[in-house]
Amino acid sequence: MTHPRLIDRMPACRGRLTADAPLASVTWFRVGGPAEVLFRPEDADDLAAFLTALPDDVPVTVLGVASNLLIRDGGIPGVTVRLGRAFAEVEVAGTTIAAGAAALDVNVAAVARDAGLAGLEFLSGIPGTIGGAVRMNAGAYGSEIKDVLLSARALDRRGNAHSFSAEAMGFRYRGTAVPDDLIFVGAMLQGYEDEPIEIQRRMAEIAGQRGETQPVRARTGGSTFKNPPGGRKAWQYIEEAGCRGLRMGDAQVSEKHCNFLLNLGAASAADLEALGEEVRRRVRETCGVELEWEIKRLGIARGVE
Repeated sequence: MTHPRLIDRMPACRGRLTADAPLASVTWFRVGGPAEVLFRPEDADDLAAFLTALPDDVPVTVLGVASNLLIRDGGIPGVTVRLGRAFAEVEVAGTTIAAGAAALDVNVAAVARDAGLAGLEFLSGIPGTIGGAVRMNAGAYGSEIKDVLLSARALDRRGNAHSFSAEAMGFRYRGTAVPDDLIFVGAMLQGYEDEPIEIQRRMAEIAGQRGETQPVRARTGGSTFKNPPGGRKAWQYIEEAGCRGLRMGDAQVSEKHCNFLLNLGAASAADLEALGEEVRRRVRETCGVELEWEIKRLGIARGVE
């Protein structure tokens, strides 16, 4: 008996459905297997209707720009949702900004600057989207999403709409208390008035600091591990454990910032994950600290069903 392809079980939609869609090219690491089915919804209504009609046994995964993400070599089973242009709008009203989940963090910071709204400069140093930033309470340079979020909109696995206040999000360090199956579609952010030239000056400082301390032009996935409790940074433990520059094939711990992993050219997702686990092992044995992955790892290993 032959089993139908998953794409043949997909409900009708206005967006685009693709079977066995390559994903490596969209990830910052440039590794990983395909999506069993990739869905690019036309808009939020299309996404809601699709989720409502989607069979309950089909898993759903959401991708942003895949900047802090490792997709395993066997790919992602089920439906992978990638939000497009309809979810990337950014609008200013007074001192608030409405941003779609697919809006790039840096674009939101730029729109805020042009409107004379401060407080969102830190977003210019986070290479991701607003949806991902809300999901993980992204932060940099002394600020986090929880400091500027007014509310967030999301759809659940059945297509029902939900709205969350900042308090209801249950923000914590690099995480929230909301269910994992929610798909964020937009957020309202709060700024405060300031001169655009001053806002630009602070954004330039962030860009300069980031360029000096991080491998920004490399195939990387951003910060690999969360900073453990206690005040010391993850990179300090990695350095202490002798892992700066550690290499497995073409997977390497960055010499410039050792909480970044690099694909030097031909690394697989398995190589990068194995290197990260080796770093965790050495830090555990040397420092007695259990590092927790900040990079989200998705999918299945090659050859695993």
